[in-house]
Amino acid sequence: MPGELDKVADQARTLREWFRGFVRKHAGRPLAPRALNELGPLNGLLERDETFNQISRCHGSEGDRLEFLTMRRWRSPESLLLPIGEALAKLVCEENFADVKVCEGQGCTLLFADHTRRRARRWCSMAVCGNRAKQAAHRSRLRTKH
Repeated sequence: MPGELDKVADQARTLREWFRGFVRKHAGRPLAPRALNELGPLNGLLERDETFNQISRCHGSEGDRLEFLTMRRWRSPESLLLPIGEALAKLVCEENFADVKVCEGQGCTLLFADHTRRRARRWCSMAVCGNRAKQAAHRSRLRTKH
């Protein structure tokens, strides 16, 4: 139906912003089991899933083989949100929230899990936000010299 995918996109954005708030609230410290009370929107989404397992043929470089796959029935446009919800749930259950940080990049809204040895990472991407910050610092140093 017209507009259904737009409605799902709006729901995905709402889910993203809700989850961003949840992660920001709990970032920097281990996630306590009492946080389960706040995960109602995510659990509600996950309850809608219609997954099943199936043995399927896999075509690989080493020839055909059988593979055990988890499949999903796509009965409505809203079911497109289910893999997103699954990824969010895995993050909640498998990631140490003490390692979750907010990118220090100016204007960046991304969060990331810092898995570096010293847990000293500051940017979501060194190639983007880190580079911009270093360029800004360099320009600032040049201005103060003159």
